[in-house]
Amino acid sequence: MTICVLLFTILKTLFLFKMISIISQLIKNEPELVSFLKEGDLTEAVLLKKTPRAVYFDLNKFGTGLIYGAELMNARGILKDLKIGDSIPAKIVSIDNEEGFVELSLTGAQKQKNWRELKEIKEKDETLTVKIIGANSGGLVANIDSIKAFLPVSQLAPENYPRVESGDKNKILEELKKFVGKEIEVKIIDLNSRNNKLIISEKGVNEENIKELINKYNVGDVIEGVVSGIADFGAFIKFNDNLAIEGLIHIAELDHRLIDSPNEVVKVNEQIKAKIIEIKDDKIFLSLKALKDSPWENVEEKIKQGQEISGTVYKFNPFGAYIDLKEGFQGLIHVTEFGSIEEMEKKLEIGKEYDFIIDSIKPEEKRITLKLKK
Repeated sequence: MTICVLLFTILKTLFLFKMISIISQLIKNEPELVSFLKEGDLTEAVLLKKTPRAVYFDLNKFGTGLIYGAELMNARGILKDLKIGDSIPAKIVSIDNEEGFVELSLTGAQKQKNWRELKEIKEKDETLTVKIIGANSGGLVANIDSIKAFLPVSQLAPENYPRVESGDKNKILEELKKFVGKEIEVKIIDLNSRNNKLIISEKGVNEENIKELINKYNVGDVIEGVVSGIADFGAFIKFNDNLAIEGLIHIAELDHRLIDSPNEVVKVNEQIKAKIIEIKDDKIFLSLKALKDSPWENVEEKIKQGQEISGTVYKFNPFGAYIDLKEGFQGLIHVTEFGSIEEMEKKLEIGKEYDFIIDSIKPEEKRITLKLKK
């Protein structure tokens, strides 16, 4: 009896091992025969029947699927031209509902398929053409296969970047609205279907070509170009020898003196020379003042402490008034000389010339303090 039980146990174990081996081989060689459905999967569904309350689909070995309720309402546009026997991608919503059917979603399937295609486009680094449907102060909005995409202002090509002085958001928005209805060639730079996040870039389309062109330039080179745009933070310069390259002169690099607006130094369409001072992240930064003699060299040979000097009031600030002096200098007369800002503005007028006395000169700080001549 014991021998029989032992023999039976051995045979049972061998049988189980054999079955496991057969199933493993089957899964390996013909996985489609033992595949399973799970919620969120995409599957092909063949239209079987349409009724006012539900639409039925053949899912082959997975049984019968259906859509109803809110999903039926959402899929009306898709179902309109679908005929009996037509095949369509469907998303699994529920494996087994109360009636034993597989619950499906057609709109969800289409959206999921669209996300997959967009992911493939991103992975292949391909370009696509999109139509702009909206704008806000942060950028442009496009629609790609019913998925909203956002193009940030920073990802616009240089020629389309809004050059708005003072950074006025309303003016930036007005410039961006001009793109609504237009088509733009873009690349996908960020994608997350779970968060419905799709970020596109216009400047990324020609980025590789731009990189190659920029590599031809070096820090210290002097270039000739045309002022292509002016913003509150500086001026954009297109290179004469390659109009695809555009550099930026920050407002602090336009002149040795303090200025409020780049318009005080350069004008749009003006031809200028500038020096390359930095190349970083495929951007070229230029300087105009690097090609100008600094008034601060040997400053004490040009002006002296205690000297009388005339100057024009340039601007007021809470600390005092900036005065444009001869030789390209700028001095500051402190508000304490007047007692208050109100008194200072009574005694000084912007754009008007007055006589001053140089109170101190600090070349290392590039600072000249003044007193009003009594």
